[in-house]
Amino acid sequence: MTNQLPRVHEIEHHAAERATTRPVVSGTEGVVAAGHPLVSMAGMRMLLAGGNAFDAAAAAGFAAAVVEPTASYTLCGECVAMLYDARRRESVALSGQGTAPAAMTIDVFRRRGLDRIPTGPGADAHLSFTVPGAVDAYLTLLETYGTKPVREVLAPAVDYAERGFPMYEYMHRMLAIPESRAQFALYPPGGDAVFYPGGRAPRVGERFAQPALGATLRRLVDADATGDRLAGIAAARERFYRGDVAALIGAFSEKWGGLLRASDLAGYRARLEPPLSTTFAGREILGQGAWTQGPILMQALGMLATRDLRPLGHNSARYIHTVAEALKLAFADRERYYGDVATVPLADLLAPAYLAERAALIRPDRAMPAAPPYGAPLEAGTAAPAAVDGTTHVAVVDAHGNMIALTPSGGVFRKAAFAPELGCTLSTRSEMFVLDDGHPNAPAPGKRPRTTLVSYLICENGAPVTTVGCPGGDDQAQANLQIMLNLLVFGMNPQQAVEAPRFATQTLVNSFYPRVYKPGQLNVEAGIPERTRAELAALGHTVTEIGACGIGAVVTRRDPDSGVLSAGADPRRPTYALAW
Repeated sequence: MTNQLPRVHEIEHHAAERATTRPVVSGTEGVVAAGHPLVSMAGMRMLLAGGNAFDAAAAAGFAAAVVEPTASYTLCGECVAMLYDARRRESVALSGQGTAPAAMTIDVFRRRGLDRIPTGPGADAHLSFTVPGAVDAYLTLLETYGTKPVREVLAPAVDYAERGFPMYEYMHRMLAIPESRAQFALYPPGGDAVFYPGGRAPRVGERFAQPALGATLRRLVDADATGDRLAGIAAARERFYRGDVAALIGAFSEKWGGLLRASDLAGYRARLEPPLSTTFAGREILGQGAWTQGPILMQALGMLATRDLRPLGHNSARYIHTVAEALKLAFADRERYYGDVATVPLADLLAPAYLAERAALIRPDRAMPAAPPYGAPLEAGTAAPAAVDGTTHVAVVDAHGNMIALTPSGGVFRKAAFAPELGCTLSTRSEMFVLDDGHPNAPAPGKRPRTTLVSYLICENGAPVTTVGCPGGDDQAQANLQIMLNLLVFGMNPQQAVEAPRFATQTLVNSFYPRVYKPGQLNVEAGIPERTRAELAALGHTVTEIGACGIGAVVTRRDPDSGVLSAGADPRRPTYALAW
């Protein structure tokens, strides 16, 4: 008689459902996940020293500016975050998105004959310089929710910059992109001496130091000389935004003809705002408002809530088609309605009745060949007339239940200008403004460009239990949506959710200069099988394989019953989770 039960070794080695390349990382006292192990360790050092999740996130954010400069992130960049303060039982959206300089108006660009705000590759990158927001966001995080002094939080970043860290394969590969050195040459001396000493990028494993960046960070440490935690934070802010660091930033911009001035930094402050929320699968989803692309995910969830997704099968052609078509409709609304203005009709854009009407436009048998018309949520369903770079991510959860999902970015080498005096690039995020009078995303002094940066919290029984974040430009909201569906519809664990193959529609106006539009194109990763691709092509999608649809994803979770903390980290990049 044949034994119907599998042998133990067969179960151990062959019976894993949705096998992953890495395990879920779990602990009880704290978990940190970031784009590089040394960045995760910077955050973990804060937790081991008695700090909380917010201390850890700030330390990791500063450290990432040193360790991940080729992940489209600079100290003079920006960030957004979703956080939960367990003591206050308060969820907050943190905006460290920098703003437009006082001199940035539509007329400034029109007088130059420009219909879009330029950036690199090219010699006009200085025209999109944006007020740095990340530093004040980290200081605001420490000031409002943290427990550690600036000097302690900055210690890992200073150490990595001054003493160096081993060059790693991903960074080495990014430095091999020829456009980076070409862009450095347009703003001489650029970063050649730092990143290509002796005419070449450091080899993998070689110690790599950044003395000038270390000196900039050291200025903030030296400002914290009073011994009083809050006074030290205020002094570091003063030095960066109104002192000698601001002067260096303003002088560099002025030297190259940029619009940014030191005085623009003086008035900048990060913002703590109420989150936007929606519900899906019995959970509350929290994210940033329409000054980001965050509501895209929420609109798409509302449309997909009208469909029974699970029977379609994970990443089947019908499933991918349905999700991609919902995203096309959400992106159409983004182009018409989103921006840093108070008049965005968010309640109407997220209304179930409106989203059900939008979902009804999804044909099961045919892909939309071009961007659909945006909706008219205020007009009772009347349709209106038609009109790859990734950054990085940090997530931390501590034993108290505090949690934060932080996405920093800005200053990608091939698009920006490197300031040797600072040891880093300046952000060019203002390229995302639209030069149309009256548009919600038109530039204005002190206004935030509609940023691609997003992160999310998933709540159960009124309290956040999961963070979700994935870098990737316009693919961010799309990747985060798929990860969230992996968790909530298909029951995946954090590691399975981030490793599962992804896809991304390109039927949208790209947020980055030169704002490319690729109607009908559907990008897929290598893990999407050829048969599925053929079925998608038969539905009308132009299927294109790319390396990654969002890169560096992180999911963290706190089990509300046991308090066990867990994390999944994306192997598409050297993203790494630590727990204790």
